[in-house]
Amino acid sequence: MSWDTVRLEWDGDVATLTVDRPDALNALNIETLEAMGEALEEAAEEGARALVLTGAGDAFIAGADIKYMQDLSTAEGEAWGALGHDVADALEAFPAPTIAAINGYAFGGGCEMAMACDLRVAAESALIGNTEIDLGIIPGWGATQRLPRLVGDETARRMIFLGERLDAESAAEVGLVGEVVADDELEDVIDELATRLASKPAFAMQTAKQAINQTHEGSQESGIAYEKRAFASLFGTHDQREGMSAFVEDREPDFE
Repeated sequence: MSWDTVRLEWDGDVATLTVDRPDALNALNIETLEAMGEALEEAAEEGARALVLTGAGDAFIAGADIKYMQDLSTAEGEAWGALGHDVADALEAFPAPTIAAINGYAFGGGCEMAMACDLRVAAESALIGNTEIDLGIIPGWGATQRLPRLVGDETARRMIFLGERLDAESAAEVGLVGEVVADDELEDVIDELATRLASKPAFAMQTAKQAINQTHEGSQESGIAYEKRAFASLFGTHDQREGMSAFVEDREPDFE
């Protein structure tokens, strides 16, 4: 299959899924999320033994499509949140190891997609964070559950409450990414890592991934169910409308 906003490319047993909306800094809209879901399904069916997620141009995934989000009702926000969760969950459950190659901005939903991957490698110029609070909402695609497990409770609360943007080195220090490399070395490092992963026994690798994921299966499921409801409930509030309008209009928000 082929898509307008996503590319799925192969190098042997390694599949690379590239979000290809560089003019929009690879922001995620409905079309792109649906294409990502289809591409992940295709890569799994074709037997990928490692999968790389990255973005075209100078961004990884700068976030979700705020122009689309700003006028959503609670019910529409619930459907939007569910679509993003479907993709993040597909990444987390992908039957082979996944690597986020963070080549630039990874904010909001982009950070959440990176967290759903097994491993994260960031270029030195990357900026990463869950910035939803400044839009009058909370993370809606898994960050309230995945981020504390990666960086610890205190750091996760600071990042989500303050909407902090971390540079790559700071992200590595708190455990959000596993490795930071020079911008011009990212592609080679990712290629080497993906090739090494793809060379391991596929069934044992899949079993290891499932076993690791099992450590937070129950509590994450209930936590994400709560996050879905909470995320949707914020659509239609003054702060959500004001936060997103201010972003689109490039001004400071006036929250209640």
